[in-house]
Amino acid sequence: MTSPLKVLLAPVEWVARKLGTAQEVSRDPEEQARVDRECRALALYQSRNSPESIQVRREITRLGLDIAARDIQIDPEHRQALQAATGRLEVPCLRIAHDSGEDDWLFGASAIRDYLRRHFAP
Repeated sequence: MTSPLKVLLAPVEWVARKLGTAQEVSRDPEEQARVDRECRALALYQSRNSPESIQVRREITRLGLDIAARDIQIDPEHRQALQAATGRLEVPCLRIAHDSGEDDWLFGASAIRDYLRRHFAP
């Protein structure tokens, strides 16, 4: 028998699933460990209220990625780091750290989502 609470919360759960983002990619543990290692070299400079940042965060969730999010509105150190490295305060921006010590900075939701799909989508 279904509890009354579950019946009452069913519409809320349905709306949350439709409006929210769920992880759509599943990997075996070994593959997920490899992806997690690669994600350590990535950082998303973003703003919690930016529509483009929201799009990128949804793609990160959909792909099941663990990428550090650095909100430039909340943390002035992240804001300064982004401006010092790129000369811009544009979000979203994905920092890609390479083993050589060099960083690439990728701007724009579309470009970032394309990069993530190319590297992490099955």
